[in-house]
Amino acid sequence: MRHVWILNHYAKSPEAAGAARHYQLARHLPEHGWRATLIASSVDHPSGLQRLAPGVQTRLETHGDVRFLWLRTSSYQGNGGGRMKNMLEYAWQAVRPSRLADLERPDLIIGSSVHPFAALAGWRLARRHGVPFLFEVRDLWPQTLIDMGRLREGSATARMLHILEKFLYRRARRVLTLLPQAVDYIAPLGVPEERVVWLSNGVDLDDYPDPAPPPARPPEMPLTLMYFGSHGEANGLETMLKAMAIVKQRRGEGTVPLRLRLIGDGPAKYDLQRQASRLGLDGRWLSFEPPVPKREIPALAREADAFVITVRDLPRLYRFGISMNKLFDYMAAARPVIIASAAVNDPVADAGAGITVPPEDPQALAEAIERLVALPMAERIRMGQAGRAHMEAFYDYRILAGRLAGIMNDVMEEKR
Repeated sequence: MRHVWILNHYAKSPEAAGAARHYQLARHLPEHGWRATLIASSVDHPSGLQRLAPGVQTRLETHGDVRFLWLRTSSYQGNGGGRMKNMLEYAWQAVRPSRLADLERPDLIIGSSVHPFAALAGWRLARRHGVPFLFEVRDLWPQTLIDMGRLREGSATARMLHILEKFLYRRARRVLTLLPQAVDYIAPLGVPEERVVWLSNGVDLDDYPDPAPPPARPPEMPLTLMYFGSHGEANGLETMLKAMAIVKQRRGEGTVPLRLRLIGDGPAKYDLQRQASRLGLDGRWLSFEPPVPKREIPALAREADAFVITVRDLPRLYRFGISMNKLFDYMAAARPVIIASAAVNDPVADAGAGITVPPEDPQALAEAIERLVALPMAERIRMGQAGRAHMEAFYDYRILAGRLAGIMNDVMEEKR
């Protein structure tokens, strides 16, 4: 059986809250002749939780068939200098031979962004071991930062990151991208189109074995909308709160409310709670709840009647597409989805699984919520089942793991 090292600074085990793309892929790779070790930071993002005891530099642990190697890095909060220090520490620890001495030699190495320093460490390790290097691009740094207004085009930092990304693109045997149209960004940088491969996020349907429809609710019970995921700047949750305030105003105080449950954490959560208070969204209409481990998401999703998801109105950022883990979880749970997005791709519309409205338009989102509530329950069930069928056909991690194994096998054959 071949062995792949996957360097992902922010890799998640199933006990942690948040996306677990590489764990989900890795757990199915043995079916295709590959075993994976995930090499990750000891500090969980975004919680800042330190996984290692004082004085411990590494820990190797196994979850099912997937091994995790945690490398010690410094704790931090937020997106300031502490996080940048943590990124650089991770890259440095990953290339120190003593830190990886207990691992079986790799046959191939994948360096995964968000930030490019993890991928740079992967390239260096691949050179050391004489094995192929694959670059997985989850965010197009620095272009994502530029499009979000966090980094100025032409600045010294932007120029340095552009140089680094081109270096990695041109040295990777394959560039894996989560975004369906990212080839339009990558190929002009000097990468042959056939070396750029779309490998979307997805969902492990083994975790959703019984996508039963929500139980019938008596008229006096509110219908539950749910969002679980990060509470950050890019998630557009302010629009969601404003839409709920419009719905409340239309329905009046004496009516049975819809209830929106926001489950998760992130740097914007405190401000969102203050905004909800200003909008008069009390506990009958809205609740903020803590994040839950990934393994608890399927049971939580069964408590929803429908899901709602929003993104910012950033056409340059989303011109290459979206691939949000939580969206696939929503659809796997066989619930209808309202999505506020103008990205180039729309999995909800492709599946016929819900309603799509423009981003950052509270009025349109409020109207979509009202439309969904007014639908007969049978129609909401049909939408949910359509989303589930779409996941089974295209986005099950069993399918995606087989595709990744095929890509790695092709690269190994080229090596010969």
